[in-house]
Amino acid sequence: MMKFGSKNSASTPIKCTVRLLDDNQLLYSEFQINEKGSSLINRICEQLDLIEKDYFGLRYVDSKRQRHWLEPSKSIFKQIRDMEADNILFSFRVKFYPPNPFRLKEDITRYQIYLQLKRDLLHGRLYCNTSEAALLGAYILQAELGDFNPEEHIDNYVNELKILLKQTLQLEEKMMDIHKNELKGKTAAEMETIFLKKACVLDTYGVDPHAVKDQRGNQLYLGINHTGILTFQGSKKMNHFSWSQVQKINFEGKMFIIHIILNEKKQTIGFKCPRGSSCRHVWKCAVEQMLFFTFPSSSDVPNVVSGGGFFSWGTKFKYSGRVEREILEDMTITRESPSVTRVGSLRRKSSSEPPTPSNLVINQVAGFNSLPRSLTNTSEEYNTSVDSSNQIDNPSVLETLLEDQEIMTSKIEQEIHHEEILNDHLLIGKSRVLGHALLLIGLISPSYFYSL
Repeated sequence: MMKFGSKNSASTPIKCTVRLLDDNQLLYSEFQINEKGSSLINRICEQLDLIEKDYFGLRYVDSKRQRHWLEPSKSIFKQIRDMEADNILFSFRVKFYPPNPFRLKEDITRYQIYLQLKRDLLHGRLYCNTSEAALLGAYILQAELGDFNPEEHIDNYVNELKILLKQTLQLEEKMMDIHKNELKGKTAAEMETIFLKKACVLDTYGVDPHAVKDQRGNQLYLGINHTGILTFQGSKKMNHFSWSQVQKINFEGKMFIIHIILNEKKQTIGFKCPRGSSCRHVWKCAVEQMLFFTFPSSSDVPNVVSGGGFFSWGTKFKYSGRVEREILEDMTITRESPSVTRVGSLRRKSSSEPPTPSNLVINQVAGFNSLPRSLTNTSEEYNTSVDSSNQIDNPSVLETLLEDQEIMTSKIEQEIHHEEILNDHLLIGKSRVLGHALLLIGLISPSYFYSL
């Protein structure tokens, strides 16, 4: 097992595995120790024959189980150096969900968006009411299985397939009914188009939920997409701060802070993240989404600094790549659109998985299911469940967890807690040293030290 920093690692290409949007598909690649993230991202997009690559990125989980997007302008080595060199795993994902997928120039790009949304539905990020879930599920059935065939599609043929991680019998029956009676003759390409039209208008389209708490300590989920910053309590959308309202985004320690103008008044709203590292991740995601979707050109994008104060260093973020307007106005794509090679990606339930229950009891608040705690497993899966009330049209929604997060062991939690305490002590130490210097020149009073 080779660790970064060993004698051989500087000259030896580093092998990595890239998991595609269909988990059954893997790409194997390698990179040099001095290569930047953009080189690997471009290489993967070339293998997938994608030209409109700006919407995609590579995601990874560090040794402390914190998710990150691989930054294109930085050295890959510097970003993943705490990982084992013989166990590097990236996940190819949609990073910027296009507001209108039909403004994309190539079908092959739209197909990758479809695969991501199908994955989001399975893992619960694209949560919606049960009627919408049944409809989207039926679209997937028609796209992947074709027309209903009574000789092949016998009894509950959906029960063995994973469209939602936990499917109720009621939802499966509704999906089968739509598949059988309403979609006959539709091709896979047609169904993908219908699926995209339905999915891209949902509130949770492109939302990656981040667990936070408000000033009262209430558990919320923060979502960030092309429209702005959204908050959800349980699974109910509570607030939507559009990018036109957002004046500034920053963070301090564990606090993610947005400055908005609401009803012509300036307001500051803060959300507490579980850890400083997760707060920094939320901040970077928010900044990138805002810059990508709101700026006219990448040359207009400024460097952004946050997380610092008078006695601490800030985090600097430099945006890399084109913004959406530049992509849409790019007229250099002149090739004939490549054909789309579709793969059957519906998963089958394992034999150890229990059959679908006919009645599943879920706690409800005001007609909505509450989002579960952020517990995940080591295979980047959500624990997703749906309402199983007797009425399909009840406004219940799919539950969600944070994808690509892994179970945080007690040992890792202790390491993170110890690191945060150490950082606090270092910050106080730096503040005291600087404070003594300022005291000597008369810029602060002696009472400052009692606040440290």
